[in-house]
Amino acid sequence: MFNFLPSLPDLITYGIILLTAFPVHEFAHAWTADRFGDDTPRANGRLTLNPLAHLDPIGSLMMILAGFGWAKPVPINPYVLQRRLPAAPMLVSLAGPMSNFLMAILASVPFRLGLVSIHDISQLSGSVLPNIPTFLFIFIYINLLLMLFNLIPVFPLDGEKVLDYLLPPSGARVLENIRPYGPMILMVLLFVLPLAGVDVIGKVIQPALGFLTRLLIGA
Repeated sequence: MFNFLPSLPDLITYGIILLTAFPVHEFAHAWTADRFGDDTPRANGRLTLNPLAHLDPIGSLMMILAGFGWAKPVPINPYVLQRRLPAAPMLVSLAGPMSNFLMAILASVPFRLGLVSIHDISQLSGSVLPNIPTFLFIFIYINLLLMLFNLIPVFPLDGEKVLDYLLPPSGARVLENIRPYGPMILMVLLFVLPLAGVDVIGKVIQPALGFLTRLLIGA
């Protein structure tokens, strides 16, 4: 995945995904929170699809160079949300990954209708511009990857808040104690362990990623 000398097809494909998948993901968080009566995202200018309101400089650069990145988290007020509905913080967190899943489903429609073929998918570096099947395949793949990655139950990812709601009170207290160490745990899982040849996140995500990709495109 990592390619620090991106070709023109890389730049075009990853650039379009950066300007669509990431703003939609963050807007989904903001819109859901707003619907539950939390005006924090609106007050911070995040209730918009404008990419400039959501993109993180380092995360955007990583997306362009490596095909995977991140955006700025949407600020919310969990106390306001919980007063409206105990499940509201969890639903706000779930909205982002589900928006990526919806975008992947929409992008898979041309494959399912026979308008494009999986046999026309090619390597980006082998052409000047990505063909439509290749672009759609990568769009589907990265959106599914973003969904699955964000559902990992480690703070500050969305999955941690989903798990927090689903756990019994005793389990939620354990999760709360672990929360301050979440970013450190994530860094170890993402960077330290792979250097030692242990790719925990890859082993967890790849089977589901491959299954969902094949399911959507009909491979």
